[in-house]
Amino acid sequence: MIDIAAELREWCAADRPFALAMVVDVQGSAPRPPGTCVAVDAAGDVLGSLSGGCVEGAVYELALEVVRTGRPQRTSFGYDDSDAFAVGLTCGGTLDVLVWPVVDETSRDAVRHVLRSLAEGRPVALATVVDGPADVLGTVRALTASAATGGPPAHPDADRISRALLASGSPGTHRHDTNGTHLPVSDEVVVFTAVYVSPPRMLVYGAIDFAAAVARIGAFLGYHVTVCDAREVFTTRKRFPDADEVVVDWPHRHLRSLADADALDERTVVCVLTHDAKFDIPLLELALRLPVGYVGAMGSRRTHAQRLDALRATGLTEYQLSRLHSPIGLDIGARTPEETAVSIAGDIIAAHSRASCRPLHTTNGPIHRPATPLWQGGP
Repeated sequence: MIDIAAELREWCAADRPFALAMVVDVQGSAPRPPGTCVAVDAAGDVLGSLSGGCVEGAVYELALEVVRTGRPQRTSFGYDDSDAFAVGLTCGGTLDVLVWPVVDETSRDAVRHVLRSLAEGRPVALATVVDGPADVLGTVRALTASAATGGPPAHPDADRISRALLASGSPGTHRHDTNGTHLPVSDEVVVFTAVYVSPPRMLVYGAIDFAAAVARIGAFLGYHVTVCDAREVFTTRKRFPDADEVVVDWPHRHLRSLADADALDERTVVCVLTHDAKFDIPLLELALRLPVGYVGAMGSRRTHAQRLDALRATGLTEYQLSRLHSPIGLDIGARTPEETAVSIAGDIIAAHSRASCRPLHTTNGPIHRPATPLWQGGP
């Protein structure tokens, strides 16, 4: 939905009736991943693409019918379908598509919630009943970490599981029985949760030369990078051209504003490079209480020890203190700002993957491993 968000926002603002066609399951090879959407309005205008092939025409006709009748429909395109040959499913893949109407305030509110969250840079999920009784098929519910709108939950456990998928940043299908028990292979109510996430945030506090290198490598890794410092003379766009945002503010106040706006998640990386206790302590006290994925702070081992004493005095627990990566970075002998940025980036990646940081030629087993959430909760 991200690729059609701007135009879809206009349709919703005008209360234009339309149908959304979403890829809800893929088996084998398929041209687009689950969560991909196409919108078709009553006049036949189209936003987006599912495949670029003949499936497009079939979905288009189905969407027009759904807008006209108001009844959701699910269909599949597989290797045996003549349409499938044209869209790259000849290796045996199957593409399942659910088409549902967005013609009333309930469904429109859910779509608006998704679009508003995307515009604000907040991760959002769209949970849709893709299989089950006819009266709940196509029920949609939009969820952020702290709010939900749209239709009612398909099941008492549905919101919890959808939010877990949102936290992981990955879509998923969950099945429920009618007795209120979540079962992995139940055939009663099936919910597909599409997850739409903005780029993860890297928050770099401290407008120093090392911060410029960290911002550069953060942008290279795909983060939305913010550099923040309270000192206006140092915190300029000219000094940090690779940052997406350059903010003049007290670091802890800036971080609190993001937390209050629900703009942080377990993918968020906080790099504290200020070397100044009046900035570091209030900032780190707040960061270590938040469910962000990585908190690192620059400084010597002596500075680190003094910092821990000061943070203990604020009431932080030993578990919370254990989350602090300080001194920040990996031991690779880094000296220059650029080498230090590589060291910090390596530490962030290793924390995300739970990797050993050993040279690959000294290890056994798979080189690539599934990523795990940086933030796993705790006391």
